[in-house]
Amino acid sequence: MCSCQPLGEHLGQPPRDSPPGSSCGIPQLSLPTANTRASALSHSPEMWFLLVLLCSQGAAFSAGFTAPFTLGSEGRQHMKHRNPEDFMNVSEIIRYHGYPCEEYEVTTEDGYILAVFRIPSGRNMQNTGKKPAVFLQHAFLGDATHWISNLPNNSLGFILADAGYDVWLGNSRGNTWSSKHKTLKTSQKEFWQFSFAEMGKYDIPAELYFIMNKTEQKDVYYVGHSEGTASGFIAFSTYPELAERIKVFFALGPVTTCSHATSPLMKIAHLPPALLRLTLGWKGTMHQIGFMKGPVTEFCTNMDKFCGQVLCYIAGGNIQNLNTSRTDALVAHSPAGTSVQNIIHWHQISEAGQFQAYDYGSKENMKKYNQPTPPAYNIERISTPIAVWSGGQDKFAGPKDIAKLLSQITNLCYHKHFPEWGHLDFIWGLDATERMYQKIIELIIKYL
Repeated sequence: MCSCQPLGEHLGQPPRDSPPGSSCGIPQLSLPTANTRASALSHSPEMWFLLVLLCSQGAAFSAGFTAPFTLGSEGRQHMKHRNPEDFMNVSEIIRYHGYPCEEYEVTTEDGYILAVFRIPSGRNMQNTGKKPAVFLQHAFLGDATHWISNLPNNSLGFILADAGYDVWLGNSRGNTWSSKHKTLKTSQKEFWQFSFAEMGKYDIPAELYFIMNKTEQKDVYYVGHSEGTASGFIAFSTYPELAERIKVFFALGPVTTCSHATSPLMKIAHLPPALLRLTLGWKGTMHQIGFMKGPVTEFCTNMDKFCGQVLCYIAGGNIQNLNTSRTDALVAHSPAGTSVQNIIHWHQISEAGQFQAYDYGSKENMKKYNQPTPPAYNIERISTPIAVWSGGQDKFAGPKDIAKLLSQITNLCYHKHFPEWGHLDFIWGLDATERMYQKIIELIIKYL
């Protein structure tokens, strides 16, 4: 189902300065070139984000706030420094914090080449013997950095490694690190003809089988956040034999329907597909733009609380649960890009009110599904133990949508609802370690 090779052979050079204690000597992924991202420039939310921030700063000053960010000599003396991870890639971040790392390419059945990152052990730990493997899959517009963006004592990827687990970080097709294909190029429309349906059908199985083969283990734990849960539900309902090899499916802020989502970003998804195509095109969108990273991270370094409020406005939750000193690191790698078709699929899910395959129209549906309407994914058939965490202020996975999902899960082994949590608290919340990550480890031990 998949093939792999070490990434180091052709994906750039290792960083010049490796921190003490680093044990990964594999050359690093290089950022996508400017010409592969140029088509997304006019649609980049980073551009919109910066403009909104700058305009809002001016509006705040006009409204009476008398201490605006300044580049004057006095201001420069008090300017904060950006977090060093802002301009690092995934492996550099892992090594910077003193953890070993490995990088691999996994090729899916339909030809997409995905970057998978491994943290085989914790800091100052001997990498000996087999350890339970845990796979982490990020959210919509995210990437592997979502699991390592906070400090080690507050990042699930590092916490699991320090707890003695073999940690693997996935990347969805089309994002910053998974923009390659065996025969297609990102400049071709055909490359971008996918949504989270293909992520569940092809990406997740390829990555999980690769991990099991590489570690010589017959099963693995799966942790998904947001869209990472959607692709998991698709994979495990489509392939029962794969579901049997998942010890526990940890669903953080799961999204399978979004009819009751309240995030401002959902207004984009609610636009008619024709308008989305007219506005965003037929290829990829919302990718990183290299020259925008500097201004955005600089702004969020010096206006950290304001940027934190923007994140909470988009995703819900309370800024008090966000380490605002790291907002620059949080926005430095996001959004990581996706296809326009993926956005349209979420539009269809919102309108249909059920978790279903992509709707190509009745004629194409007959060809692909042998029926005029897209089939619904049968979550009820998943036998895997599933643990769910939900948030009362989650603007993407609202209580009504969560309630519908819970009614479909036949093997619910755990559910915890935090009334004050938003969509990002599951990965970046200051209290996530104490309230959720430790429970994940407890459940892993229980289902060993």
